[in-house]
Amino acid sequence: MRTTNHLIGILNFLTFLLSIPILGGGIWLSTRANNTDCIRFLQWPIIVIGVAIMIISLAGFAGACYRNTFLMYLYLWVMFIIIIVLIGFIIFAFVVTDKGSGRTVPNRAYKDYYLPDYSGWLKDRVASDEYWRKISSCVRDSGVCRKSGRVVGGYPESAEMYYLRKLSSIESGCCKPPSECQFAYVNETTWDTANIGSVNNRDCIRWNNDQEQLCYSCNSCKAGVLASLRKSWRKVSVINIIVLIILVIVWVVACAAFRNNRRMDNDEPYGQTRMEKAKPARIQF
Repeated sequence: MRTTNHLIGILNFLTFLLSIPILGGGIWLSTRANNTDCIRFLQWPIIVIGVAIMIISLAGFAGACYRNTFLMYLYLWVMFIIIIVLIGFIIFAFVVTDKGSGRTVPNRAYKDYYLPDYSGWLKDRVASDEYWRKISSCVRDSGVCRKSGRVVGGYPESAEMYYLRKLSSIESGCCKPPSECQFAYVNETTWDTANIGSVNNRDCIRWNNDQEQLCYSCNSCKAGVLASLRKSWRKVSVINIIVLIILVIVWVVACAAFRNNRRMDNDEPYGQTRMEKAKPARIQF
């Protein structure tokens, strides 16, 4: 009995510590939402789950240490709900970020991003005109394109140096025109648009050397945001999967501890069932 309760107490303390990475992941996504990804609603479920695990772990720890049946009962039900919610959230995260990746560009270290490569609910939400106005404004205000500029020897870096850079998906999608437009490089955010290589890509027409416009209205920019979001969510999901496995183990052990507490409340010796307790002793002659 004591061994089991001590074990569940230790595991709940460990779970409390593991809730910190979940909460940290939500805060990290929140920071990226304000500065990079610009999607401000996806981080809140993670933050709520992290806080819930932290609180219920303390309740489970107290219930195991003080053999409080009510706290253990509350802990088991709430933790079960948290596990179900976390499973659903992990599945949701992988489903909405399932498709989409950058396309390799010949003689370039960076990739180009295309909106048709993505699909599903998240793409429809990001690509909607009403929502994209907020996202594009956020990307513009973050200064990601302005910060992408480099100076070498007092001059902007050459085209050869720029083509060898591994740009982020947002830098590639929002701060430069698609490579198939075949614009001539001037600097990181200025291109000579005299010759349009691909009229089939409307982003070539949307590109503007105005530093307040660039390719913020391009589909490539939307795809770049989706690619950045996909990368961020996959990193957080790996942490969530590890925590989920540990939570399931803790919950199973907690069930055993709860059964032991009920047995003690009913004055049942450890290992003795109710049937054995109720069975009358055999009369000795």
